[in-house]
Amino acid sequence: MSTFSENMEKAERHLARFRENGVLNRIDGELVPAAAGAYFESISPVDLKPLARVAHSGAKDIDRAAQAAKAAFPAWAAMDGSKRKKLLHKIADAIVERAEEIALVECMDTGQSLRFMSKAALRGAENFRFFADRAPTARDGTSLRGPNQLNLTSRSPIGPVGIITPWNTPFMLSTWKIAPALAAGCTVVHKPAEYSPLTASLLIEIAEQAGLPKGVWNLVNGFGEDAGKALTEHRDIKAIGFVGESRTGQLIMGQGAATLKRVHFELGGKNPVIVFSDSDLERAADAAVFMIYSLNGERCTSSSRLLVEASIYEEFTAKVADKAASIKIGHPLDPDTVIGPLIHPEHEKKVLSYFDVAKKEGATIAAGGTRHEGPGGGCYVSPTLFTNARSDMRIAQEEIFGPVLTAIPFADEAEAIRIANDIDYGLAGYVWTADITRGLRVSDALEAGMIWVNSENVRHLPTPFGGMKHSGLGRDGGDWSFDFYMETKNISIATAPHAIPKLGG
Repeated sequence: MSTFSENMEKAERHLARFRENGVLNRIDGELVPAAAGAYFESISPVDLKPLARVAHSGAKDIDRAAQAAKAAFPAWAAMDGSKRKKLLHKIADAIVERAEEIALVECMDTGQSLRFMSKAALRGAENFRFFADRAPTARDGTSLRGPNQLNLTSRSPIGPVGIITPWNTPFMLSTWKIAPALAAGCTVVHKPAEYSPLTASLLIEIAEQAGLPKGVWNLVNGFGEDAGKALTEHRDIKAIGFVGESRTGQLIMGQGAATLKRVHFELGGKNPVIVFSDSDLERAADAAVFMIYSLNGERCTSSSRLLVEASIYEEFTAKVADKAASIKIGHPLDPDTVIGPLIHPEHEKKVLSYFDVAKKEGATIAAGGTRHEGPGGGCYVSPTLFTNARSDMRIAQEEIFGPVLTAIPFADEAEAIRIANDIDYGLAGYVWTADITRGLRVSDALEAGMIWVNSENVRHLPTPFGGMKHSGLGRDGGDWSFDFYMETKNISIATAPHAIPKLGG
């Protein structure tokens, strides 16, 4: 493993291109500035210093990208699935070759620690390989027999799609959305988050250098209110895949309504981890700590509500507080760092505001609860635990999206389920118990799209990923991704003469 100073030296070399050339759009295979010639400045959360000037795009840029995607669609959709498979595997190979560069750039762009980002690029390659292998069968359907009738189903790519990705782990989440779209035969217009735009440029560069035809994948940088809105309203874009805040998802749904655009949303979460007294408490504590404090707590599936059976509440929360207090906060390129700086000063301000909210609501700050003076003077926040909380408190209802955990006691199974479901969100849930029957029973009762029993979030790519209520619409993963990016057609063939109703003559 490289040392901190070696990582810094390598990162500076990789970042030099962005500082010198800025971050441009990539449309129809060409690097181009925004049509209006405008830029905005991207800063590093480590030291708040500029990283790059980024193309500030608008409707003209989106239209140009959409037209490129539309023109490229017929040939890409008609390409044999086996050829798309080979090409997507080449992209995966190239991602692996540049994994270190991707990780170092993403650390400086997002504040995420290298111990997690070093794996994110490799996970992105896995996403491409997984969907590449399914490209040859993506159009396959089923045969359904009826009386004197044979039905044949098939699927075809929906057309050019818009992909809007978030600022947390942006590289991996971009591959999670774009790889199945390409495997299905769709063309893409990608708008990355304005807070962390750098690795999106690396990703599309890798894809085109691997041989992806021009126009199949286009990148447009900008803000949600201009580039994002233009993308969701564009009539040639047939669907929008979005990962981000629930409120933004509501806006996108409204913006796409006039064109009856298909939408897929992975939105916010306030996910419960339920710990019963018969659990392996050490393993449960490690899992709860990992799921809220890894990735700076900036993850949609974080276990941000800790529901603990009353008889072990004090013991268990003390254990979590001790673990939180020992977590290393530091520069994201330091190999020992667990928690780096939050993404941006505006987000840091939001997270810090909940410390006053907790005090006013009567909760106890059992760990953290302060801003941390980290290296570079960036957006560092101490891992925090709120105890003596109730489900009706804002700290238990609102998505804080930082290294902040709210612990609530419960008396019995029924109350645990009630508290877990007493919220607008429904993305994920975690259940810890030695009673597997109870684990199944509680999982069945939870209003969430994904449940892990006696485990942290361990993803299996063929399984469905997505949430209920305000946490999203639709599912990613396995064949569920193709359900979104493809249209299903049914062809019905009469296999024997049948009586046809006569209306005249």
